[in-house]
Amino acid sequence: MENTRLIRAVKDAWVRRQAALAAGNRSAPEGAGKLGLKMSVKIAVALAATIGASIMMSSAAQARPEVVGISGDYAPGTIVVKTHERRLYLVLESGRAVRYPVGVGKAGKQWAGTTRIDGKYLNPAWSPPSEVKRDKPEMPDVIPGGSPRNPMGVAAMTLAGGEYAIHGTNMPGSVGGFVSYGCIRMLNDDISDLYQRVSVGTTVTVMR
Repeated sequence: MENTRLIRAVKDAWVRRQAALAAGNRSAPEGAGKLGLKMSVKIAVALAATIGASIMMSSAAQARPEVVGISGDYAPGTIVVKTHERRLYLVLESGRAVRYPVGVGKAGKQWAGTTRIDGKYLNPAWSPPSEVKRDKPEMPDVIPGGSPRNPMGVAAMTLAGGEYAIHGTNMPGSVGGFVSYGCIRMLNDDISDLYQRVSVGTTVTVMR
């Protein structure tokens, strides 16, 4: 609905502008004004659609955690990742949890099990794991923390027993998809929020 209104508003503005231009250009060949007007309307519609899509992506990227109910026998303070939902839950008291949208492993890169947080890092540098380096050999061996190319975003919490982490991102539009090599990807605002709520040693359960 918002996108439809946006397209109509931009289209009407272009129509008014082109009508004014046509009225002031009496020397133009017959039909030139109408052709230019049609082309301008098409451009306006395309522009509005692009703007609308950008607004929708921006809204998705600005999602915020919410408190919801959660079933299962989890101790308060446990992190539960439900891969099929692309959601991470931080369990609270009384069957409640803070829920965050996440990006998870793509096909063939998903995993399940229980581990724990074994490190917390702000603006971490990143070294591509061997699997990523094999697929993308052009990647540098180390990407400094804070670099716009660093996929860890503003914070990372490493998981014991492997090369996986819960981390931020430099690609907010990817959150909510099956996108990673097995890491759990969060919006930077959300990883900053979760980072303050948990500590090293926190239990993390990942489900398919």
